[in-house]
Amino acid sequence: MSGGAGDQIPKEVFEETLLQFFAPIRPYLDDPAVSDIMINGPNQIYVEKKGQLHLVPAKFETKEQLIAALRNAAQFVGKHIDEMRPILEGRLPDGSRIEAVLPPAAPDGPCVSIRRFFKETLTVKRLIDFGAMTDETALALQALVASKLNVLVAGGTGSGKTSMLNALSSFIPEGERVVIIEDSRELQLQREHVCQLEARPPDPKGRGEVTIRDLFRATLRLRPDRIVVGEIRSGEALDLIQAMTSGHGGCMSTLHATYPRDTVSRLETMAMMSDVDMPLQALRIQLASAVNIICQVSRLQDGSRKITHITEVLGYDTDKNQYQMQDIFARQYHGFDERGMIISDIVPTGILPRCLPQLHEHGVDLPPGCYEAAKRGPIGTEHY
Repeated sequence: MSGGAGDQIPKEVFEETLLQFFAPIRPYLDDPAVSDIMINGPNQIYVEKKGQLHLVPAKFETKEQLIAALRNAAQFVGKHIDEMRPILEGRLPDGSRIEAVLPPAAPDGPCVSIRRFFKETLTVKRLIDFGAMTDETALALQALVASKLNVLVAGGTGSGKTSMLNALSSFIPEGERVVIIEDSRELQLQREHVCQLEARPPDPKGRGEVTIRDLFRATLRLRPDRIVVGEIRSGEALDLIQAMTSGHGGCMSTLHATYPRDTVSRLETMAMMSDVDMPLQALRIQLASAVNIICQVSRLQDGSRKITHITEVLGYDTDKNQYQMQDIFARQYHGFDERGMIISDIVPTGILPRCLPQLHEHGVDLPPGCYEAAKRGPIGTEHY
């Protein structure tokens, strides 16, 4: 039988069989409130709900039962794990991301983290409802994205970078062709004209690898209006910087960093992992002209995920050997409420970005609150 429903049955059977191997954690895989599942050997399993970790009673009967589940998960994504290759990066049938380290690299039994994949995409409205951003920050980000500035979403592990990038993608004007490059497919861009590319690891014999950098080079010839890279992890940072400076405006990506200052340093470090030999000074000048806006997200102490800064990168000062940046919005903290939740708000700093003329060229503008704050004068020290 070819091309009919019969082709679907084996895949569905395989998916169901795979999930049976994960029976002890199946209830948490099906629970929409669970965002992460962490397995530390067969007998200790934690889940994250609303940003807080909870130890749950679920257990795998033996270490072997857990390893068998992981072998099946590897097979599902066409990978192979054993003592010589003890690390698995893959995904489950529902799109959840799985990372596992097996013995002997994890002597006490497999260490596993499953980041849940939610079919319901977090829209800008939902993020405003959750308090991650305000109407005002959403309007500002919409103007910054629409005017084809290059935006990096940066934050620590589990801070909501992918959700934020998904939401920001809804601000890309319709009619633009967007090419997405990812290690494993997580982005669900809320738009029609999308070309989605996915990297692929080599097979057990070392064949068939397609790297992010390979895809990036191909993308430049796919006539993209926008390039979105799921996450920058290494040498592809330099390719992205060079694309940003060579007329590909409106690029977007995420990377791991805790503060805006760390974000540019980390991007610099990853660009240096590339095989291109470039003087450090030249790299820094190029990086500072490539990245326009950093949208910094964080998971606060109370488990809530918020935007903490919207920062403009102004350039690189060769005399002082430092990047010049200024916060356009910054989060202010006012202690805790009676439930132990952090009271905070994100406000315009009173500094108007230097990229304002580019916004006006695209027929967009910052919300009135930014201009009102500028009249009152800057708060704190937003230049650094």
